[in-house]
Amino acid sequence: MTEEKNNLLRTETDRLIEEFLEYLEVEKNCSPLTIRNYKHYLKRFSDWLKANSPQIDPASFNLEIIKKYRVFLSRFTAPNGDPLARVTQSYHVIALRAFLKFLIKNDYRTIAPEKIELPKIESRSLKFLTTEQVELLLSQPQVSNPRELRDKAILETLFSTGLRVSELTKLNRDQIDLNRREFGVIGKGGHARVVFLSKQAVEWINKYLVSRRDKWQPLFIRIVKNPEVTEDGRKLRLTPRSIQRLVKKYVRKARIPVDATVHTLRHSFATDLLMAGADIRSVQELLGHKNISTTQIYTHVTNRQLRDVHEAFHGKGK
Repeated sequence: MTEEKNNLLRTETDRLIEEFLEYLEVEKNCSPLTIRNYKHYLKRFSDWLKANSPQIDPASFNLEIIKKYRVFLSRFTAPNGDPLARVTQSYHVIALRAFLKFLIKNDYRTIAPEKIELPKIESRSLKFLTTEQVELLLSQPQVSNPRELRDKAILETLFSTGLRVSELTKLNRDQIDLNRREFGVIGKGGHARVVFLSKQAVEWINKYLVSRRDKWQPLFIRIVKNPEVTEDGRKLRLTPRSIQRLVKKYVRKARIPVDATVHTLRHSFATDLLMAGADIRSVQELLGHKNISTTQIYTHVTNRQLRDVHEAFHGKGK
């Protein structure tokens, strides 16, 4: 294979990856974060092909090439010496299978994605807070100052709604109906749903909004001296990273023995509903899960019937 032809094949593979990423953005309405991750995973595959395989055009992909790439992932180490976690290796394979599915859908010859098995990964324990731990966390902000009044409203909103951090940061004032205590959000994959606010969450959002002296639309903004003179209110909107740091701060302050994150509050929202007797389909809708199987990860820790069986029969055979 000549160097010139090899370069053309490389360019074609990269071009198809770009087409796939555009498809995710335009047709699938994936979030920028999802597209960024797929780009990262597929670039690693493309770079590996260029360095290790003479067969870099999708029509030449086969199980042997994929096997060698999987071995590369399993042996890969980051600059700090850490290996790729099994779940991260799985994300690489998921991205590759999605790319191959896109190619076949568009009549390109390549290996069938279903021939590539996903790595087996151990089930991770589900982290959630008890009712007492949630109450302790929510009580941490000292609401006598503007920053912690805002933080109190954020924590109450997260636990009341089960929102993802990206959904929370996109909220605007005018989309929240505080009288009806509900609002609509567009979640992953463009899936729309209605979420509901507790009376307590509404109370703290109201107090926070009354304290603001600006006209900007973002619901949760950075605390600055003169927000009203800022030219663009979008620059004041809190980022997902800001919310993540905020939650970590109050978890440490509360000395909760769980490495809780924003997503832990989402888990806590779901387990709280299921433990109180909510049905799994309703919880699926409130969380915005596309598939019921995603919601079912909560059932093994919230199954009241199993708890009752344990209470009734454990130790009675002695």
